[in-house]
Amino acid sequence: MTVLQALLAFSLAAGLLTITPGLDTALVLRAAAVEGPRRAALAAIGIGLGCLVWGAAAALGLAALLQASAMAFNVLKWGGAAYLVWLGFGMLLKPRDRFDVGAGAASGASPLAWLHKGLLTNLLNPKIGVFYVSFLPQFLPKGVAPAPFIFLLAGLHVLMGLVWFAVLIAATRPIAKALKTPEVVRWLDRATGLVFLGFGARLAFERR
Repeated sequence: MTVLQALLAFSLAAGLLTITPGLDTALVLRAAAVEGPRRAALAAIGIGLGCLVWGAAAALGLAALLQASAMAFNVLKWGGAAYLVWLGFGMLLKPRDRFDVGAGAASGASPLAWLHKGLLTNLLNPKIGVFYVSFLPQFLPKGVAPAPFIFLLAGLHVLMGLVWFAVLIAATRPIAKALKTPEVVRWLDRATGLVFLGFGARLAFERR
């Protein structure tokens, strides 16, 4: 796989994962609906910063494993593949039929509090680190320095997330309404489940 092929494949997969609703989506939508677009934007920036921290940790950790032990990297690879397949089957067999955006009155906290909230939402969620370690190695071309390229992928994912959050903030009401539609939520979960299964299988059988 060339660098261009890796970037294109990652962009397609990460794009679908970005629009699949989760905790980050709920946080930004709630901030936009209750607190206003400025605070929602700060929450989105905080989320992006948290993802960059996890991306840097994943990039450095994977690079160290590649340099230290091929066996250790293979163990991590198989563990990551199993994790992605498990997530994929779960989303295919038991897709959600609702997505709770959240509600409530304005908090009255300072705008920067939403930046901190977005940052901590990611930093205190180890699933993001596990996901990055499981997902990003699949797009590492042979002969490419692992740490900077994996961090580049994490940066692309963050950029996609910020663009998507901007769309969410600009169209909070219609998008929030769509995400409450059972058919939409089920379709997104099943499509993402297929992505997880496909890339989990690819990661498991790829030879380095």
